Amino acid sequence: MNNKIYISVILILACIFQVRSQSPVVAPAQKKPVMLVGGTIHTGTGDVIENGTIVFTEGKITAVGKTSDIKTDKTGYEVIDVTGKQIYPGLIFPNTSIGLVEIGSGVEVATDNREIGDLNPNVRAIVAYNTDSHVIPVIRSNGILFAQIVPTGTLLPGTSSVVQLDAWNWEDAAYKIDNGIQLGWPRKSSFGGRRGGGGDFTMAATAGTGTYDKNVESLEKIFSDAIAYAAVDKPEEVNLRLESLKGLFDGTKTLFISSTEPKGIIAAISFGKRYGVKKMVLVGADESAWAVKDFLKENNIPVLLSDPLSVPKYDYSDTRLPFKLAAMFKKEGILVGLTYSKQAYGNLPFAAGQTVSYGLSKEEALQTVTLNSAKILGIDDKTGSLEVGKDANIVVSTGDILDMATNNIEYAFITGRNINLDNKHKQLYRRFQAKYENAK
Repeated sequence: MNNKIYISVILILACIFQVRSQSPVVAPAQKKPVMLVGGTIHTGTGDVIENGTIVFTEGKITAVGKTSDIKTDKTGYEVIDVTGKQIYPGLIFPNTSIGLVEIGSGVEVATDNREIGDLNPNVRAIVAYNTDSHVIPVIRSNGILFAQIVPTGTLLPGTSSVVQLDAWNWEDAAYKIDNGIQLGWPRKSSFGGRRGGGGDFTMAATAGTGTYDKNVESLEKIFSDAIAYAAVDKPEEVNLRLESLKGLFDGTKTLFISSTEPKGIIAAISFGKRYGVKKMVLVGADESAWAVKDFLKENNIPVLLSDPLSVPKYDYSDTRLPFKLAAMFKKEGILVGLTYSKQAYGNLPFAAGQTVSYGLSKEEALQTVTLNSAKILGIDDKTGSLEVGKDANIVVSTGDILDMATNNIEYAFITGRNINLDNKHKQLYRRFQAKYENAK
């Protein structure tokens, strides 16, 4: 009998611990109109509105402007005074494995971002996305509300999707489903730089012309087959691999290209053009991309930079070049967004902030993780800036969101829903704070 009581107590304690360690409860739909009054609004378009008010109803922004100009009757509204605080669009994290990899460094049971084989365009990252990841609440606390989750691998590892970061399951999380195909362009020789490409994407590590030519032939064949398949209205047999590539030819999907060398970048983009791909983006852009900037500009190819919080690619490079690249690409008229290649995902806003001292203004740096990334991912009609008609994806910070010292997110809204900003880090802080306070 005593053993049964003992076992029961252990089970109850285990359940309590499990409940406490779970992610915060998903926020319910917006029930009443909300007004954020008195804050400094950074619209994401480059404009800054001092002493501003933003109003949103049923998940949509209905008014943005100076408080003195907003004449809306406040009756029935939830009015939140944010005087002295900063209001921003929710940040967007492209090209990441958030929700697919919980613990890195080869812990297989915590990793679900790769399938066997080189040609898997039909593999959909969205169905493996884990909304209960403990990482998600942590990065939300730094203002990141959206992510493009991508599969990793070689050649054609799969299809990415954009998710919002407060959901019960992947169906609820989906914001733009199956938005792009990932292409890892093969390389002819071993990489000779100091580091590999940016992002969570793993390049095809091919060595030798024979292997390179074989990989290119494989890509040519599947794209040729896909074009022929797309020309048939109702194929007798559905081919999932070819079906997944159809969107590249009508512009409903984007080809996200990863390559670590200048010649590879030119070859990959030329390949896409030859097969009629409508939209392409260069992912993990670094010094190799800068070497072919004229080609990128000529072909109107946006870039997603690997993070500026890194060392230069080559020993002879300018030590500050990773910090400068965002401004350099912008000056050339190339649309530039920012991703972050390490698993310290929450550092994304601070990586953007690092560009401010090296050529970008604060509002331009903000755009690299808001509106520019939204344009690159094809969601700028719904988010990325604080404009009337767009989804109410908003964060409020007591300080500068791009500054590690002052970033302090007080409110976050996804489609108007007031998101719980608690997370495991905060729980651990409170736990040990109580321990040492009680020890006094």
